[in-house]
Amino acid sequence: MKIPFRKYHGTGNDFIMVDQRESQYLTIKDTEIVAELCDRRFGIGGDGLILIEKHPEMDFKMVYFNADGRQSTMCGNGGRCIVKFAHDLGIIGNTCEFMAIDGPHAAMIDPNDQVHLKMSDTDMPKHTFDDAFVINTGSPHYVKMVKNIPDDIKSSGAAIRYNDTYKNEGINVNFVVSEQDHINVATYERGVEDETYSCGTGVVASAITHATLTKETQEKYDIAIKTKGGNLRVKFKIIENTVQDIWLIGPAVMVFEGITGNC
Repeated sequence: MKIPFRKYHGTGNDFIMVDQRESQYLTIKDTEIVAELCDRRFGIGGDGLILIEKHPEMDFKMVYFNADGRQSTMCGNGGRCIVKFAHDLGIIGNTCEFMAIDGPHAAMIDPNDQVHLKMSDTDMPKHTFDDAFVINTGSPHYVKMVKNIPDDIKSSGAAIRYNDTYKNEGINVNFVVSEQDHINVATYERGVEDETYSCGTGVVASAITHATLTKETQEKYDIAIKTKGGNLRVKFKIIENTVQDIWLIGPAVMVFEGITGNC
């Protein structure tokens, strides 16, 4: 079977996109095929693969797979990329609502072609025993505030992801440096098992954690983030110890399109 696809990236976080509204090419059982397609030497290459499917009540449904081929939790940059994909396919205009694994999401594309994705509300970060924070922003994240980003994110992140506390279910690991007008974030992603150039749910987790550690308390936050793959913004409100009205904002770009060989 040959599969038509498009490749997108959101600040260097890259995804294979497949339109599965009319024809079913893949299911959640096709772990090996998805992993092969995501392989950077023997496949198309990507941090993940995303299916766009019909939904009875919303504009579309998002089905997300990690690079290891397994269906996974919410992906923020992937969510922004599928919005751009849906727009390019003519499914939506500049606004939409879609269903993901963690529930419904709203999104919009602004006049500057920046994709705004509304994330699910979440609880405040929890302080861990090793002076870091854990928060679920659609996917579980470990956030470590540091003075300098480690030289080797893969080994530094894996040491945490595979420790006794997290090795069974896994966790994404973020290293965050606070600057005067922004934060720098580097992320190790479970499922990819390596550093990614950017992670949407990771920068959301990092921005919220950074906000809770600042001396000034406010209701509304707008935080600029720099990653290896580009710049993002996160807006949110903290109301009665819950994080609400969370928006992840940044570019989503089509790289190329094609048809796979026989899968």
